[in-house]
Amino acid sequence: MKRGPRFATAVVAVSAILLLHTNTSAQLGTPSSAPAHLGFDRNEYPGDENLKPLRETFSYAGFWLNRPPGENTNSWSGKRRALESAGFGFLVLFNGRLFANLRTVSNASHLGAEDARAATAAAQREGFPAGTLIFLDQEEGGRMLPEQKAYIFAWVDAVAAAGFRAGIYCSGIVATETGGLRIITAEDIHQSAAGRKIAYWVTNDACPPSPGCAFPRNPPHPAASAIDFAEVWQFAQSPKRTDVASGCPKNYSRDGNCYPPGIDPARHLHVDVNSAATADPSQGRSR
Repeated sequence: MKRGPRFATAVVAVSAILLLHTNTSAQLGTPSSAPAHLGFDRNEYPGDENLKPLRETFSYAGFWLNRPPGENTNSWSGKRRALESAGFGFLVLFNGRLFANLRTVSNASHLGAEDARAATAAAQREGFPAGTLIFLDQEEGGRMLPEQKAYIFAWVDAVAAAGFRAGIYCSGIVATETGGLRIITAEDIHQSAAGRKIAYWVTNDACPPSPGCAFPRNPPHPAASAIDFAEVWQFAQSPKRTDVASGCPKNYSRDGNCYPPGIDPARHLHVDVNSAATADPSQGRSR
Protein backbone atom coordinates (compact mmCIF):
# COMPACT_ATOMS: atom_id res chain seq x y z
CA MET A 1 0.00 0.00 0.00
CA LYS A 2 1.65 3.22 -1.13
CA ARG A 3 0.29 5.32 1.68
CA GLY A 4 0.47 5.76 5.44
CA PRO A 5 -1.47 3.76 8.05
CA ARG A 6 -5.17 4.34 8.34
CA PHE A 7 -8.27 2.86 9.91
CA ALA A 8 -10.83 1.01 7.79
CA THR A 9 -13.82 3.11 6.78
CA ALA A 10 -16.06 0.06 7.00
CA VAL A 11 -16.36 -1.46 10.47
CA VAL A 12 -16.33 -5.25 10.43
CA ALA A 13 -19.66 -6.65 11.66
CA VAL A 14 -20.92 -3.14 12.38
CA SER A 15 -22.63 -1.00 9.77
CA ALA A 16 -20.80 2.29 10.26
CA ILE A 17 -20.21 5.44 8.30
CA LEU A 18 -17.67 8.08 9.09
CA LEU A 19 -18.96 11.50 10.05
CA LEU A 20 -17.27 14.83 10.47
CA HIS A 21 -16.79 15.60 14.14
CA THR A 22 -18.66 18.78 15.00
CA ASN A 23 -17.45 19.36 18.54
CA THR A 24 -16.63 23.05 18.31
CA SER A 25 -15.11 23.08 21.81
CA ALA A 26 -12.07 21.29 20.40
CA GLN A 27 -11.03 23.70 17.66
CA LEU A 28 -7.36 24.13 16.86
CA GLY A 29 -5.33 25.41 19.75
CA THR A 30 -8.12 25.62 22.33
CA PRO A 31 -7.43 22.56 24.54
CA SER A 32 -3.84 23.42 25.42
CA SER A 33 -1.33 26.20 25.03
CA ALA A 34 1.57 23.75 25.40
CA PRO A 35 3.89 23.56 22.37
CA ALA A 36 3.53 20.62 19.99
CA HIS A 37 5.87 19.00 17.50
CA LEU A 38 5.33 17.79 13.92
CA GLY A 39 6.11 14.26 12.79
CA PHE A 40 5.47 12.09 9.76
CA ASP A 41 4.65 8.47 9.11
CA ARG A 42 4.41 6.39 5.96
CA ASN A 43 4.46 2.70 5.09
CA GLU A 44 7.64 2.84 3.01
CA TYR A 45 10.98 4.07 4.34
CA PRO A 46 11.65 7.46 2.68
CA GLY A 47 15.27 6.74 1.81
CA ASP A 48 18.46 7.85 3.54
CA GLU A 49 18.89 10.69 1.04
CA ASN A 50 15.61 12.29 2.13
CA LEU A 51 16.21 12.30 5.87
CA LYS A 52 17.95 15.67 5.98
CA PRO A 53 15.21 17.63 4.15
CA LEU A 54 12.49 15.81 6.12
CA ARG A 55 14.21 16.70 9.39
CA GLU A 56 13.90 20.40 8.49
CA THR A 57 10.13 20.03 8.96
CA PHE A 58 9.62 17.03 11.25
CA SER A 59 10.87 16.19 14.74
CA TYR A 60 10.02 12.47 14.67
CA ALA A 61 9.18 9.66 12.29
CA GLY A 62 6.93 6.63 12.39
CA PHE A 63 8.94 3.39 12.59
CA TRP A 64 7.41 0.01 11.73
CA LEU A 65 8.54 -3.07 13.65
CA ASN A 66 6.84 -5.47 11.24
CA ARG A 67 5.33 -5.31 7.79
CA PRO A 68 3.05 -2.29 7.40
CA PRO A 69 -0.50 -2.80 6.10
CA GLY A 70 -0.53 -4.01 2.52
CA GLU A 71 3.26 -4.41 2.29
CA ASN A 72 5.20 -7.60 1.55
CA THR A 73 8.35 -6.46 3.33
CA ASN A 74 9.33 -3.98 6.04
CA SER A 75 11.64 -1.37 4.51
CA TRP A 76 12.14 0.30 7.93
CA SER A 77 14.04 -2.67 9.31
CA GLY A 78 17.59 -1.71 10.25
CA LYS A 79 17.00 2.03 9.79
CA ARG A 80 16.70 3.13 13.40
CA ARG A 81 20.33 4.29 13.68
CA ALA A 82 20.12 6.33 10.46
CA LEU A 83 16.98 8.09 11.69
CA GLU A 84 18.42 8.83 15.11
CA SER A 85 21.66 10.09 13.59
CA ALA A 86 19.60 12.47 11.44
CA GLY A 87 18.02 13.84 14.64
CA PHE A 88 14.62 12.16 14.56
CA GLY A 89 12.58 10.97 17.47
CA PHE A 90 10.23 8.03 16.98
CA LEU A 91 6.67 6.80 16.76
CA VAL A 92 7.20 3.04 17.03
CA LEU A 93 4.47 0.96 15.35
CA PHE A 94 3.44 -2.70 15.24
CA ASN A 95 0.86 -3.77 12.66
CA GLY A 96 -1.95 -5.59 14.50
CA ARG A 97 -4.54 -8.13 13.36
CA LEU A 98 -7.81 -7.44 11.62
CA PHE A 99 -11.09 -8.91 12.82
CA ALA A 100 -11.05 -11.28 9.85
CA ASN A 101 -7.90 -12.84 11.36
CA LEU A 102 -9.18 -12.87 14.93
CA ARG A 103 -12.49 -14.56 14.16
CA THR A 104 -10.64 -17.62 12.85
CA VAL A 105 -8.57 -18.29 15.99
CA SER A 106 -9.74 -20.07 19.12
CA ASN A 107 -8.11 -17.62 21.53
CA ALA A 108 -7.66 -13.96 20.53
CA SER A 109 -5.95 -13.18 23.84
CA HIS A 110 -3.29 -15.81 23.19
CA LEU A 111 -2.63 -14.33 19.74
CA GLY A 112 -2.40 -10.85 21.25
CA ALA A 113 0.26 -12.01 23.71
CA GLU A 114 2.18 -13.77 20.91
CA ASP A 115 2.15 -10.62 18.77
CA ALA A 116 3.30 -8.55 21.75
CA ARG A 117 6.29 -10.83 22.17
CA ALA A 118 7.06 -10.42 18.46
CA ALA A 119 6.76 -6.62 18.82
CA THR A 120 9.08 -6.35 21.82
CA ALA A 121 11.59 -8.76 20.29
CA ALA A 122 11.68 -6.64 17.13
CA ALA A 123 12.08 -3.47 19.20
CA GLN A 124 15.04 -4.99 21.01
CA ARG A 125 16.58 -6.15 17.72
CA GLU A 126 16.30 -2.65 16.31
CA GLY A 127 18.03 -1.20 19.38
CA PHE A 128 15.10 0.56 21.02
CA PRO A 129 15.69 0.92 24.77
CA ALA A 130 13.51 -0.60 27.48
CA GLY A 131 10.52 1.59 28.19
CA THR A 132 10.03 2.58 24.54
CA LEU A 133 6.37 3.21 23.72
CA ILE A 134 5.09 0.82 21.03
CA PHE A 135 1.80 1.61 19.29
CA LEU A 136 -0.45 -1.20 18.08
CA ASP A 137 -1.84 -0.27 14.67
CA GLN A 138 -5.61 -0.83 14.78
CA GLU A 139 -6.92 -0.24 11.27
CA GLU A 140 -10.62 -0.89 11.87
CA GLY A 141 -12.91 1.80 13.24
CA GLY A 142 -16.12 1.92 15.21
CA ARG A 143 -16.92 -0.18 18.27
CA MET A 144 -14.38 -2.92 18.95
CA LEU A 145 -15.91 -6.39 19.06
CA PRO A 146 -15.09 -8.80 21.94
CA GLU A 147 -12.39 -10.62 19.97
CA GLN A 148 -10.73 -7.32 19.09
CA LYS A 149 -10.73 -6.10 22.68
CA ALA A 150 -9.37 -9.44 23.93
CA TYR A 151 -6.54 -9.20 21.40
CA ILE A 152 -5.76 -5.53 22.11
CA PHE A 153 -5.69 -5.81 25.90
CA ALA A 154 -3.66 -9.03 25.88
CA TRP A 155 -1.16 -7.28 23.58
CA VAL A 156 -1.02 -4.26 25.92
CA ASP A 157 -0.48 -6.45 29.00
CA ALA A 158 2.29 -8.49 27.39
CA VAL A 159 4.12 -5.41 26.06
CA ALA A 160 4.09 -3.91 29.56
CA ALA A 161 5.27 -7.20 31.09
CA ALA A 162 8.26 -7.16 28.71
CA GLY A 163 9.42 -3.77 30.01
CA PHE A 164 8.02 -1.57 27.25
CA ARG A 165 5.07 0.82 27.22
CA ALA A 166 1.94 0.16 25.17
CA GLY A 167 -0.06 2.48 22.95
CA ILE A 168 -2.64 2.17 20.21
CA TYR A 169 -3.15 3.91 16.88
CA CYS A 170 -6.88 4.12 16.23
CA SER A 171 -9.72 6.24 14.91
CA GLY A 172 -10.73 9.44 16.65
CA ILE A 173 -13.65 10.03 14.28
CA VAL A 174 -17.33 9.48 15.02
CA ALA A 175 -18.91 6.39 13.44
CA THR A 176 -22.63 5.68 13.46
CA GLU A 177 -23.85 2.19 14.22
CA THR A 178 -27.07 0.64 13.01
CA GLY A 179 -29.76 2.32 15.06
CA GLY A 180 -28.00 5.68 15.10
CA LEU A 181 -25.70 5.21 18.10
CA ARG A 182 -22.50 7.23 17.69
CA ILE A 183 -19.18 5.70 18.70
CA ILE A 184 -15.50 6.74 18.55
CA THR A 185 -12.97 3.91 18.56
CA ALA A 186 -10.47 5.68 20.83
CA GLU A 187 -13.16 6.36 23.43
CA ASP A 188 -14.52 2.81 23.17
CA ILE A 189 -11.08 1.33 23.89
CA HIS A 190 -10.30 3.89 26.59
CA GLN A 191 -13.55 3.18 28.43
CA SER A 192 -12.95 -0.60 28.28
CA ALA A 193 -9.28 -0.54 29.30
CA ALA A 194 -9.95 -1.30 32.99
CA GLY A 195 -7.28 1.09 34.22
CA ARG A 196 -4.54 -0.05 31.84
CA LYS A 197 -1.96 2.59 30.98
CA ILE A 198 -2.36 2.98 27.22
CA ALA A 199 -1.11 5.89 25.10
CA TYR A 200 -3.45 6.95 22.30
CA TRP A 201 -2.38 8.00 18.81
CA VAL A 202 -5.61 9.04 17.13
CA THR A 203 -6.37 9.76 13.51
CA ASN A 204 -8.85 12.49 12.63
CA ASP A 205 -8.30 14.10 9.24
CA ALA A 206 -11.72 15.78 9.05
CA CYS A 207 -11.66 19.57 8.73
CA PRO A 208 -12.33 20.90 11.26
CA PRO A 209 -10.56 20.12 13.52
CA SER A 210 -7.73 19.18 11.12
CA PRO A 211 -5.89 21.93 9.21
CA GLY A 212 -5.53 19.51 6.28
CA CYS A 213 -2.18 18.99 4.60
CA ALA A 214 -0.35 21.67 6.57
CA PHE A 215 3.01 22.03 8.29
CA PRO A 216 2.49 24.84 10.82
CA ARG A 217 5.33 26.27 12.87
CA ASN A 218 3.04 25.98 15.88
CA PRO A 219 1.29 22.65 15.34
CA PRO A 220 -2.08 21.95 16.97
CA HIS A 221 -1.90 20.09 20.26
CA PRO A 222 -3.12 16.44 20.10
CA ALA A 223 -6.04 17.33 22.37
CA ALA A 224 -7.35 19.54 19.54
CA SER A 225 -8.19 16.29 17.72
CA ALA A 226 -11.41 16.20 19.84
CA ILE A 227 -9.91 13.34 21.91
CA ASP A 228 -8.65 15.10 25.02
CA PHE A 229 -6.51 12.16 26.19
CA ALA A 230 -4.69 11.76 22.84
CA GLU A 231 -0.90 11.95 22.99
CA VAL A 232 -0.44 11.97 19.20
CA TRP A 233 -2.80 13.23 16.49
CA GLN A 234 -2.57 12.19 12.85
CA PHE A 235 -4.35 15.10 11.16
CA ALA A 236 -3.49 14.48 7.50
CA GLN A 237 -3.32 11.27 5.49
CA SER A 238 -2.03 10.44 2.02
CA PRO A 239 -3.98 10.18 -0.10
CA LYS A 240 -6.68 12.53 1.11
CA ARG A 241 -9.79 10.59 2.05
CA THR A 242 -12.55 12.34 0.15
CA ASP A 243 -15.32 10.86 2.32
CA VAL A 244 -13.78 12.31 5.49
CA ALA A 245 -11.59 15.26 4.48
CA SER A 246 -13.84 16.85 1.86
CA GLY A 247 -14.16 19.99 3.99
CA CYS A 248 -10.39 20.54 4.22
CA PRO A 249 -8.56 23.49 2.67
CA LYS A 250 -7.20 23.00 -0.83
CA ASN A 251 -3.71 22.34 0.50
CA TYR A 252 -3.34 18.74 -0.67
CA SER A 253 -1.59 18.08 -3.98
CA ARG A 254 -3.68 17.64 -7.12
CA ASP A 255 -3.20 13.89 -6.90
CA GLY A 256 -4.69 13.96 -3.39
CA ASN A 257 -1.46 13.29 -1.53
CA CYS A 258 0.27 15.36 1.13
CA TYR A 259 3.85 16.18 0.16
CA PRO A 260 6.35 17.66 2.64
CA PRO A 261 8.27 20.90 2.07
CA GLY A 262 11.76 20.70 0.64
CA ILE A 263 11.19 17.59 -1.48
CA ASP A 264 10.10 17.74 -5.13
CA PRO A 265 6.49 16.46 -5.35
CA ALA A 266 7.50 14.72 -8.57
CA ARG A 267 9.30 12.20 -6.35
CA HIS A 268 5.91 11.20 -4.87
CA LEU A 269 7.25 11.01 -1.34
CA HIS A 270 3.86 11.50 0.32
CA VAL A 271 3.43 11.50 4.09
CA ASP A 272 0.84 11.38 6.83
CA VAL A 273 1.28 14.30 9.25
CA ASN A 274 1.11 14.15 13.05
CA SER A 275 1.37 16.38 16.07
CA ALA A 276 2.63 15.32 19.51
CA ALA A 277 3.48 17.01 22.77
CA THR A 278 7.13 15.88 22.56
CA ALA A 279 9.79 15.55 19.87
CA ASP A 280 10.22 11.84 20.66
CA PRO A 281 6.72 10.47 21.43
CA SER A 282 7.87 6.86 21.82
CA GLN A 283 10.98 7.88 23.75
CA GLY A 284 12.89 5.62 21.42
CA ARG A 285 16.17 7.54 21.26
CA SER A 286 19.26 6.05 22.85
CA ARG A 287 19.65 6.94 26.53
